[in-house]
Amino acid sequence: MDAPDTELKKELNATLQARSELGTEYESALVESFLEKVEQRLDGTLDRRVRRHLAEQQIVVARGARPPEHPSGHFGEQYGFAIVSLILAIPLSAIGVVNAGLQGLVVAWLGIVGVNAFQAARGGRLFRRRDDERQKSDWED
Repeated sequence: MDAPDTELKKELNATLQARSELGTEYESALVESFLEKVEQRLDGTLDRRVRRHLAEQQIVVARGARPPEHPSGHFGEQYGFAIVSLILAIPLSAIGVVNAGLQGLVVAWLGIVGVNAFQAARGGRLFRRRDDERQKSDWED
């Protein structure tokens, strides 16, 4: 993944160069353009991962084995939070850059990464379900 990172770094440098040449009146348009490119890159990466995951599931099912069970439910529950946070990352990044420059962008992304890390550490669940907390009674099978 070294080549795509280099490409993104070149885009960032070009955006910063254009900002210094054009001035602050074009700053929001430049930031939006750069963030759109980042979003496209993230969407492509996420699409590839989803396709790979679905292909692996189809291979497992085709072999006659049961697909692995996810502790937090189905695919949407497990990755929905990450997808929503990446979508919300776009306006948060723009707000951070407009108000505090590069430091604001870094703080916004540290917050996004921190929230997602906390979510992953909790096993993909924001809240503990009552079904998980209660003990199985003698009446249940």
